[in-house]
Amino acid sequence: MPQMHFHLQWPDGDVSRCYSPSLVVREHLTVGQSYPLPELLHRARTALHIGSERVRAKYGFACSAALDQLQRIEQDAERFRDQPGARVTVTAFDPSDE
Repeated sequence: MPQMHFHLQWPDGDVSRCYSPSLVVREHLTVGQSYPLPELLHRARTALHIGSERVRAKYGFACSAALDQLQRIEQDAERFRDQPGARVTVTAFDPSDE
């Protein structure tokens, strides 16, 4: 099953390297696109849950790494919840993982 990493740049300039067990993240996030925080969270939740379910379909168990990654994204996002208009930018998909 192909896996990949994607990079998120937070409103304070920090960049997180994030894991996905599936290339499905490409269907929900676009490199160079800046998303309002709630939309980014929705897209990440959708993509990582789909990726986890693809692992379940293939191996019989959910992908705990995808769910852990989602939890880290949600924790990072918490820092900016009180900032109206906060946006997160997808800066890269790691080509070495594709």
